Amino acid sequence: MTNPAYVAVDWGTSSFRLWLVGRDGSILVERRSGEGMTSAAKTGFSTVLSGHLAAVEAPASLPVIVCGMAGARQGWVEAGYIDVPASLGSILTGAVSVPGESRDIRILPGLAQRDAARPDVMRGEETQLLGALGRSSVGAQAVCMPGTHSKWVHVNDGKVTGFSTFMTGELFDAISKHTILSHAVAGAEQQPADAAAFEAAVSAAFARPALASNMLFAARSGQLLHGISAAAAQARLSGTLIGLEIAGALQDAANSGITLVASGRLQALYERAFRTLSLDFTAIDADTAVRRGLSAAAEAIWPN
Repeated sequence: MTNPAYVAVDWGTSSFRLWLVGRDGSILVERRSGEGMTSAAKTGFSTVLSGHLAAVEAPASLPVIVCGMAGARQGWVEAGYIDVPASLGSILTGAVSVPGESRDIRILPGLAQRDAARPDVMRGEETQLLGALGRSSVGAQAVCMPGTHSKWVHVNDGKVTGFSTFMTGELFDAISKHTILSHAVAGAEQQPADAAAFEAAVSAAFARPALASNMLFAARSGQLLHGISAAAAQARLSGTLIGLEIAGALQDAANSGITLVASGRLQALYERAFRTLSLDFTAIDADTAVRRGLSAAAEAIWPN
């Protein structure tokens, strides 16, 4: 087996992912759990990490590079933010050491947009961004990273010039569970997905975003008056929110092509939305991107 070089960790709010990385860059072992920041803050970050390191039999001297919410103010050790505009390479120089640990553990910083009119922050996605584009990307790009809080980042010749956060995933969860629409979407998971309803909702919200809240209610009234299925109602809700997000994200940006950093169901949804709107895009797997970003950081901090 290839000798391990370091451990890479993506520590989110509700999820934990760890990779034992070999000297040739290969993934030797992977572990995933629900021990994100919220859980680890109670259990203890050091305790959670130590348990996973023991499970993969990581040598005591092996260093660990971490991105994500472990570096938040409520996390393990606050890693702070790098202000934009900033080069993607600057992420590599801002890692913070975790004190009191027997091994070398570094946590990467996030990015901050301190514009008083549009303040914004990201933590974890900057590492995905680095892994997706590299340090020396050329030209202007719009990068979409869907999630609970979707990020749209504008990059020009390897420099992050600005970004926006859209609460699309959280709004979908809240609206589908805690509003009148909860009745409309009940049982949707047991029905086939309604792609046509999703595409129609994306197009409508993108074309007339000011009517989004009215379109959302149509998921309910359409069911009462026209008998649309729960799956169609859910598709309308999802499509409206994603269409609204894309309209906002591209409002001030020329269509120079979109880089989609996503995986699984979200990747499929956003790809369908982009195709529906005839938007050019390139897809990069989110797990691959974050691993590449963590590897770039590890190699910069601990060069062989």
